Amino acid sequence: MKGPLEGVRVIELAGLGALPYGAMKLADMGADVIRVERTGDVPANPSPRPHSFWDRGRRSIAVDLKHPSGVATVLRMVEHADVLLESFRPGVAERLGVGPDAALGRNPRIVYGRLTGWGQEGPLARAAGHSLNYEAITGVIRAIGPRGGPPVPLLQILGDFAGGGLHLAYGVVCALYEAKRSGRGQVVDAAMVDGVMSLLGVFYALHASGLHTDEMGENLFDGGAPFYNVYETKDGRWVSVAPIEPHFWSLLLAKLEIDPAELPDQHDRSRWPEVRERLASVFRTRTRDEWCALLEGTDACFAPVLTFGEAQHHSHNVARGAFLADAATPELKPTPRLDRTPGEPGPSPAWPGADTDGVLTELGFTRDEIRALRAERAIV
Repeated sequence: MKGPLEGVRVIELAGLGALPYGAMKLADMGADVIRVERTGDVPANPSPRPHSFWDRGRRSIAVDLKHPSGVATVLRMVEHADVLLESFRPGVAERLGVGPDAALGRNPRIVYGRLTGWGQEGPLARAAGHSLNYEAITGVIRAIGPRGGPPVPLLQILGDFAGGGLHLAYGVVCALYEAKRSGRGQVVDAAMVDGVMSLLGVFYALHASGLHTDEMGENLFDGGAPFYNVYETKDGRWVSVAPIEPHFWSLLLAKLEIDPAELPDQHDRSRWPEVRERLASVFRTRTRDEWCALLEGTDACFAPVLTFGEAQHHSHNVARGAFLADAATPELKPTPRLDRTPGEPGPSPAWPGADTDGVLTELGFTRDEIRALRAERAIV
């Protein structure tokens, strides 16, 4: 694979959600990612499986990390790697024998990426959790929802993917860059709760200065402002408008044929509800497509609110080539887009452990060593 990370070898100890997403982002940019699967995940009768977006861009081997020879195999792989990634609870990697001390002892240049929900220390460090929990404790869930209604879960976007996988990949790339200067690796402690909080830095500051209150649906970016909101259309669909700047707001009002003199000042919060209702009544007079014909592509800061299926066929996304044309299921192209060394999606392993022999041979294991590991059930 080509890309800016070509030549970087990553060992990924199999995990869920955020970890494969972060490893995929590295693979998309050219890193050679080798996933170490659990031997119990190898099917009894291996056969090619449907392509998985999560799995693209890496090879797969199956190693038993509860077997001493399996641990020894992974540590030998570490000697030929630049990065090791894991998402165990704190202390588990150490108990297995593949923790930071063991890895750095074999390869002082290794970047050891640790992804957890709560971090490596703190009163919640060893507790189970999921994306919603990490988003909840940071305040972001409490800030998103309708006025007078309940907080709204955010899929897994902030916790698992932005605060988790992307946060990990960013830390790994930073550590790799530093290792080129110092010749030394280090541990990257990527906690999803930290990643979510880092995304909220501006809002903590706005709250401290009194510019963002604790009341949902009454603030600038949470649906409180009439000029940063979504509105239902005549056909029961939705559109979004976000003309924050006065000249964009004026343009929207002109397009809607609303006289600005009939409205209060744009930033008079006390009268936002009546302005919202005025805009809502206007948007209910036409269908979503009719509003698109009038407003899309203008400086009114407008876009239709689409479903996942509709988003794949929107003209802008099609023109940008956002989705791979030949994918069996909707699959996105690697981003961000680099003009000289762009990323590219790599193939997925045929099944967990499909590349065991090839990878180990490439890393210097002899046929006899591979046969002995297989006889011990240290690999599958």
